[in-house]
Amino acid sequence: MQDVFSICLMCTVRCPIKVMVENDDVKLIEGNPHAPGIEGSICPKGAAGVSLLNDNQRLEKPLLRTGPRGSGQWREVTWEEALDYVAEKLQEIKDNYGARAIALTERAHLNSHISKTFMRAIGSPNYFTHDACCKGSLNTAFRSLTGYTDAGVGVDLARTKHVILYGRNYFESFELKAVKQLTKAMEKGARLTYIDPRITVTATKADKYLMIRPGTDLALNYALMHVIIKEGLYDKEYVSRWVIGFEALKDFVQPYTPQWAEQETGIPAREIVSLARAAGTAKPAVIFHYGYRSAHYTNEIYVRRSIIMLNALMGSIEAPGGIFFKKGAKDAGKLPLRKLTDQQLPPVNEARCDGAGTPQLPTPDPANGVVQLLPKVILEEDPYPVKGLIVWRHDPLLSIPDYEYTKRAFNNLDFIVAIDINFSETAWQADVILPESIYLERGDSIQEVNGLKPALFMRKPAVSPRHDTKPGWEIIKKLAERLGIGQFFPYNSLEDLWAYQLEGTGITVEDFATTGFVTLTEEPILWERRNGLKFKTPSGKIEFISSLLEESGFPSLPVYEPVNPPAEGHFRLMIGRNIAHTHVSTQNNPLLNELMPENLLWINSRAAEKLNIQNGQTVEVISSRGKDTIRAFVTDLIHPEAVFMVHGFGRRVPAQTRCFSKGASDTLLQENISDMIGGSPALQHVYVTVRPVN
Repeated sequence: MQDVFSICLMCTVRCPIKVMVENDDVKLIEGNPHAPGIEGSICPKGAAGVSLLNDNQRLEKPLLRTGPRGSGQWREVTWEEALDYVAEKLQEIKDNYGARAIALTERAHLNSHISKTFMRAIGSPNYFTHDACCKGSLNTAFRSLTGYTDAGVGVDLARTKHVILYGRNYFESFELKAVKQLTKAMEKGARLTYIDPRITVTATKADKYLMIRPGTDLALNYALMHVIIKEGLYDKEYVSRWVIGFEALKDFVQPYTPQWAEQETGIPAREIVSLARAAGTAKPAVIFHYGYRSAHYTNEIYVRRSIIMLNALMGSIEAPGGIFFKKGAKDAGKLPLRKLTDQQLPPVNEARCDGAGTPQLPTPDPANGVVQLLPKVILEEDPYPVKGLIVWRHDPLLSIPDYEYTKRAFNNLDFIVAIDINFSETAWQADVILPESIYLERGDSIQEVNGLKPALFMRKPAVSPRHDTKPGWEIIKKLAERLGIGQFFPYNSLEDLWAYQLEGTGITVEDFATTGFVTLTEEPILWERRNGLKFKTPSGKIEFISSLLEESGFPSLPVYEPVNPPAEGHFRLMIGRNIAHTHVSTQNNPLLNELMPENLLWINSRAAEKLNIQNGQTVEVISSRGKDTIRAFVTDLIHPEAVFMVHGFGRRVPAQTRCFSKGASDTLLQENISDMIGGSPALQHVYVTVRPVN
């Protein structure tokens, strides 16, 4: 038996793993016992990677579509034929419409510097990630306050005294290291407050659970600020030194009393006061958690800004037990890994098709784009035609709201190529599918894990590929060569790629052999709080009055707009995750499908009684965009104004037989409406009706 240390890819957390291999077959996957905070642990998704390897419903060979899009009619071809055809079609689009007519969208991964380089090299500005659909508004909120993106910020759960979670369902939307840290902190006396319209598993672990009316988080936070400032619970020295706009906030929140917020949120005023005082007592080792998936409502940026501002009031930004800016190799006195994007690349002078970073959409991050605007751009050809789409490790049809609208847009494209390991909904609509080797069969670019203790981790191939598949970095390299831009991809093998990244660092591939990672510092790195904090805003401080927003014509402190209850018989549709599945990528996994084969519709008991809906009964859920059927879960554990379903079900690809037509699709029901200041879609904006079937 051989142990191979690698990195999991059953979700986006990328936990370090130990793969036990015998006779070129994976026998077991465990957590890396050497990795700090993991201690050999693994979650259900990570363990289920074993079944992914020999799944007979994986993509096995390159495929060219032979029938109408979505018909499932394919012809197996060689890699040479597939790559030649893809390059030919991309060149044809470039010749006819310009490079800007080609877009690439992906779920960000270890090789994203390669895909970014590819797009730069062909001359297109239209690189997208899934980030906008997940946390675009959080990104903008952090940039507007601190100058950092959300990806540059972490939470020090290990040393905290009090964590306040706004629907951050840690114990189901699982992040292994963070959950272990939080659990240990609670065992040592740390408090957990959980705020959500639904009683989740995380809610059951909390010291205090507060059921809030859907969509009213901003009202709660304005009231918390009111109490904190009125009672002097904030960190006065920190605020005086590092915050711009405190006096404006003090005046602004005066009308937003706990009594006012009680009427809006449904949370008693005494509970709001109690939470503010508890946070003040724990400061600065207190975390108002800014969340992860932050794509709920049209005011999302202001909800996330208010949460980050609460941390600033507590002085918990860059404090032990608070939130911190992630430190990298340079902070540890080391040279960072090289990326292909560091080289001299051709300038791209075209504006993005979605307008991100332009006067039309000035505040969302153009580095990631606003992918949910892509269908509109494609259909309306405004500001210009987009005719070709490369999709790598992403499923826009199940990630972008309004499934049918997105599908109609994709049918307007001249060419779609998907790089994937499974028949995703989007791959099923593609013209060419290029099958990628799974993470157990391939190595990838070395991972930089920034944090309090920055480190480097390596994904190594554990076994040989089972089918005629290739790693994505090789696929992009071969396409680049056919398009005459191969010089920007100076590697011919995985070892070449690693050597390129490590050049000048003093670290070798052999340094990863024993544990799978290299630690860059032994002690946690926190900046000195009096004069050593390094904010990237124009002022060099935390901007409650934001230069980014104000200069773009948006208020920093908007007046609260009341959230009206839904009309009789209507419910706000809420979505979320479960420990058994990752977004839209694991529903057909043999082991995970067995754990959770379908999603259910959570509906409040009183509402269900009015509609004559019984527990377990099949119901139809109807929105302005579509309808789907699902079984009801009748419960008191959800606010009566809302219904809830786990994201990622209701699949329409018959080749994925285990999850085909199981449960309901949230994207089929959602409206494609966004927070246009922050950049995230308002995934919980839509209202639905529910009726029993038969």
